[in-house]
Amino acid sequence: MTFFAVLIALLLDQARRPGPEVAWLWPMGGWAGWVQRQFDAGQVAHGWLVWVVALGGPVLATALIHGLLARISGLLAFGWTVAVLYVMLGFRQFSHHFTAIRAALESGDEDRARALFAQWQGGNAVEWPREELLRRVISHAILLSHRHVFGVLVWFVLLAALGFGPAGAVLYRGAAWLAQAWAESSRADTPVSEPVARFASRAWYWIDAGPARVTVLGFAVVGHFEDALERWRQQRRPWREPSDDLLLSVAEGAIQVRLCRRSDLDGLVYADLPQPQLAHLASVVGLVWRSVVLWLLLLALALLTRIF
Repeated sequence: MTFFAVLIALLLDQARRPGPEVAWLWPMGGWAGWVQRQFDAGQVAHGWLVWVVALGGPVLATALIHGLLARISGLLAFGWTVAVLYVMLGFRQFSHHFTAIRAALESGDEDRARALFAQWQGGNAVEWPREELLRRVISHAILLSHRHVFGVLVWFVLLAALGFGPAGAVLYRGAAWLAQAWAESSRADTPVSEPVARFASRAWYWIDAGPARVTVLGFAVVGHFEDALERWRQQRRPWREPSDDLLLSVAEGAIQVRLCRRSDLDGLVYADLPQPQLAHLASVVGLVWRSVVLWLLLLALALLTRIF
């Protein structure tokens, strides 16, 4: 049923009107904030405790509800899986921003494109040159396609195969949100101690490492295979480090466009790729959708293998 759950959730995600990503952030934020206030005393040992309780609560609750519903009816458990996966997937949460920026650039309105990109990132508009703006838009879209789609699907499929239903999707999105929210929290009303923020970031790097490598494998298969693999080989990093550079480097080779700044390459020698142009936005869309189709086909093949 994993294949059908993913397929239905993706179709529902494409059919919905994009809006604020609040369906799960409100309860997750409230729970995580309460746990942090109760257990965060600023000690090193509290880092893992706060993170485990804040993330483990929603993940365990998701798995328990799935188990209880499965005892009653397989259809109810399937409905719960689709509902959770639909909420956790965020394809439209980033694709509609990308589409709006692309439309603005195609119409020649670069000021609007910069403003839309600033709104997407949650920052202020900057007067970047056109090529730099395109580079940032493409890079941001690639990273979010991984965090909103591919990473969610990897952890969902993994834990679903172990009988935990949609708990993997909650684990991945929750870990990503905690790492970002606690790293950026410097407000006086809800201060997060350094041990908690540091542990959340490190845990996120480990949780994201496997899905990131699955994502770049898909990019390599559906893109320029040899160039993508060469960049993967050159960007080999420990799993305890962030995966963003790996994702961007492999995507750079897959769609044949320069995304990494020279200062980001750590002395590695890369082919002389062209600077981002407007046509490369379509290449990004094609790369993401081909990757989605690839993993759907693999899930379908796995389903057929089980049936026959």
